[in-house]
Amino acid sequence: MAVGGEPERRDPAHSAPAQQGGSAAGCDGRRYFDRVCTPEETFERVRAFLPRYGITRLARLTSLDRVGIPVWNAVAPNALSIVINQGKGISDAAARTSAAMEALERAIAGRPTVAMRITSRRHLMVEGLATETLDGLIAARASDIAEDDVLAWAEGFELLENRPIFVPLEAAMLDRTRDGMRFWQSSDGLASGNTPQEAILHGLLERIERDAEALWHFRPRKTRHRRCVDPASFGDPVLSDLVKRIDEADLQLRLFDITSDVAVPSYLALLAEGAALRGRAARYLDVTNGSGTHPAAVRAAIRAVTEAAQSRLTHISGARDDIDPRLFAAPLPDALRAEFDAVPAVTDPQQSHEDPGLEQMLHATLGCLRAARIGCVIAVPLSEPDLPFAVAKVFVPGLESPSGERKRRYGARAISMALVPS
Repeated sequence: MAVGGEPERRDPAHSAPAQQGGSAAGCDGRRYFDRVCTPEETFERVRAFLPRYGITRLARLTSLDRVGIPVWNAVAPNALSIVINQGKGISDAAARTSAAMEALERAIAGRPTVAMRITSRRHLMVEGLATETLDGLIAARASDIAEDDVLAWAEGFELLENRPIFVPLEAAMLDRTRDGMRFWQSSDGLASGNTPQEAILHGLLERIERDAEALWHFRPRKTRHRRCVDPASFGDPVLSDLVKRIDEADLQLRLFDITSDVAVPSYLALLAEGAALRGRAARYLDVTNGSGTHPAAVRAAIRAVTEAAQSRLTHISGARDDIDPRLFAAPLPDALRAEFDAVPAVTDPQQSHEDPGLEQMLHATLGCLRAARIGCVIAVPLSEPDLPFAVAKVFVPGLESPSGERKRRYGARAISMALVPS
């Protein structure tokens, strides 16, 4: 659909429950969303702002694949980072809102509205103000921040100690049109929501997810395979419906529990063409992955599975502008194929379907970070305060980041895991 226009005609296959705004299994979808209102209501709150931020079109990609898990994209032709933004969910409404919100947060991160100081770290410290230089996010071949370097500092809030703190503005921005940026340009920890609290929770969960995924690759194969989970263990109708769609499409799914010592449930889903796994000419893109983190284990698993489906449709559509074209011809690595040799085991995810609310989830998540001796969590608001939605960038310097063009590829947690794998 063009922004402000009528929706496209939808393929009725696999999407009748989704068109009602419920879950993929037709259940009450409210308990599956971390929003203060429904996905439909969230979309109506932000819809009028899409043209203002250069978002010209929303498109339903679901029917390009045979699986039927809802995936949408949002197009921003003059974006400062990427043009195509993806969104997934257990309903069309959720996937459409997800795509729109991702496009909005990226647009705002390109030109953020922040409280800012142009000064040196030394001057800020003389004034008694806390700073964090985010050394782990320094771009490749860039220099670290010296105490007397004058630069733009954005004011954020340290959530564990409840105090203001300043971080380099460039670390919070997402503008890939500028050369010579001192910090790695990434959407990691960038999130949006109907409220600032909502945005912060989503950004924080993403940081924990990326850390868990980074550490996962250091675990021995036997350990990884022991943590392969049978999705039926959750006894959840929405997750079971997603798995049914995958099975009916002759795709193979492997779900791994990648939860780290932070102890917020995290899962990795691998999705592959069954025929490709059985053949010799499988391509790298015949296997897609998705990860998810959430205080409720089943919600984390659903996020992982829907993201794997989103990644698959990203490759099928061929529209995402940050994918290296060489990947479409790259062969499937034997190590990745071998992950499907893992035998799913029935486990007890100790889940709860009760929705504790945003405040309680945020408090519990911060508690998990404290228990794991992660000592700094920073949220930087990026959007104008009078908007009906909020965008924030969340930094957790003690956690690992995804791969990227950084001066320091790994932090202490990854190095420790590499030296003493578990």
